[in-house]
Amino acid sequence: MKQKLMKSLEIVMSGILIFSLTGCASIIDGGDKHVSVRSEPTDAKVTVYDKRGVAVVVQQTPAIIALKTGDGYFKGASYRLEVEKPGYQKGEINITATVNGWYFGNFIFGGLLGLLIIDPITGAMYTLSPKDAEVVLQQDHASIQKDQQGLVVILRKDVPVELASRLVPVANQ
Repeated sequence: MKQKLMKSLEIVMSGILIFSLTGCASIIDGGDKHVSVRSEPTDAKVTVYDKRGVAVVVQQTPAIIALKTGDGYFKGASYRLEVEKPGYQKGEINITATVNGWYFGNFIFGGLLGLLIIDPITGAMYTLSPKDAEVVLQQDHASIQKDQQGLVVILRKDVPVELASRLVPVANQ
């Protein structure tokens, strides 16, 4: 009977030890975060830049991109996504790190080790926002350069607003 009690106590203590050596956010919600990127129109190029301006991912939309949440000890990652397609104006989305709610579980499960070391080092104390990004690209409008020679024909609806006031109707002949 005493041996069974000791064995049960060993199992419980082992479980407590394992939980105390890990961070709560690392256990429950750790690892890279997946950000869904969609665009209208589809098949646009999405380039993800980290906070240093380095391109870390290039894909076509729709895409699901795995991104790291941390950028060093107690530093959350941030990203700038550029979405572009020929004939359309470039779109941009910022992805930022916010504190993961599971990080506060360290007060109950992970202890000081999870709170001050494991989750901050692994980046698990952060999550990324937004998780789903959608960009509607606007059609690129033709522009007239001052040094342009010859005839340029564009649809009235594509004339930039700042040029529309200078339009002169052509009389029917």
